[in-house]
Amino acid sequence: MEESIQRTQTDELKPSVTSVGAIGWARSNLFNGVFNSILTIVTLYLLWEIIPPLFQWAFIDSVWHTTGKACRGIDGACWSIIPTNLRFIIFGFFPYESQWRPLLAMFILFGLLFYSRDRKHWTKYLGYGWIAGLFVMGLLMKGGLFGLTPVESTQWGGLPLTLLLSVFGLTAAYPLGVVLALGRQSKMPGVKWLSVIYIELIRGVPLISLLFMSSIIFPLFLPEGITINKILRAQVAIILFTAAYIAEVVRGGLQGMSRGQYEAAESMGLNYYLTMRLVILPQALKIVIPPTVSILISAFKDTSLVVIIALYDVLKTTQSVLSNPEWMGFSREAYIFVAILYFLGCFSMSNFSRKLEKELSAGEQQ
Repeated sequence: MEESIQRTQTDELKPSVTSVGAIGWARSNLFNGVFNSILTIVTLYLLWEIIPPLFQWAFIDSVWHTTGKACRGIDGACWSIIPTNLRFIIFGFFPYESQWRPLLAMFILFGLLFYSRDRKHWTKYLGYGWIAGLFVMGLLMKGGLFGLTPVESTQWGGLPLTLLLSVFGLTAAYPLGVVLALGRQSKMPGVKWLSVIYIELIRGVPLISLLFMSSIIFPLFLPEGITINKILRAQVAIILFTAAYIAEVVRGGLQGMSRGQYEAAESMGLNYYLTMRLVILPQALKIVIPPTVSILISAFKDTSLVVIIALYDVLKTTQSVLSNPEWMGFSREAYIFVAILYFLGCFSMSNFSRKLEKELSAGEQQ
């Protein structure tokens, strides 16, 4: 008798079907008020009007292997523009018979980046691997040794150039930004004000102006007969621009450190260099991982601005394909493909930052 009473009471305490599961989640998140209910209905209606036609245009009515002229009479997407012009979009004007070289260089870079994702691999041997890998990549792109035909940097383009500007730019900008942040926090007036002037001056102008200066104005001040590679000038402009923003983010992390951390380091007899390297910077840089990655992602996307100084990155090669009369009018398909490439790069950086932040937080909790 008692068991039946307890069972009846337990059955009475069960939540209703409409308050748990998918129905309960929808009621609490999508239909928990008049305004939210109206907004949900309007959103669903817009999705119904947009997604089915987009899906039909992109997949059902689309064509993948035909010429530009044959695409003129179809209602769907002409994805043929991608496979037909893929080698030019990816490699630009790099000699056709030697395009295996930038392809191999990209695979080496991707391999190094993938191997570096695990913090357990962060040893001095990884540094040696990066040095050797960068040397091999430069050799493959430039040529001139081991029977490789020399290729002028003016013929570099497409995705390898985008990766070159972004990876090398971000790698060099980060330590420079940390140095500038430390300089702005310095007690030496000369170092502090030089850092302040540099950071505020660079942050006060857009990246486009720096690219124009590096491409057009800077060569005017060079002695006659001396020239500097356009890619190198653009690379330096990207590094200087990104470093100024990273410096401000790192400075925020340094200001977030308590005075007790400095006093503890002083009590152990650590000098300024050891205090920053072993105590302050590891904690400050961990705090500012999210905003730092946001700046790095923005800098990665800003490399597309080099098209204005006639560098054939992956966006410029795509625009060159669209200037071909055969493929005019298919810009949506081409730019969607380029957007996917940029999304994969940005998503990989964001995903790695979350993984790194989680690992550092877990180590702190232990």
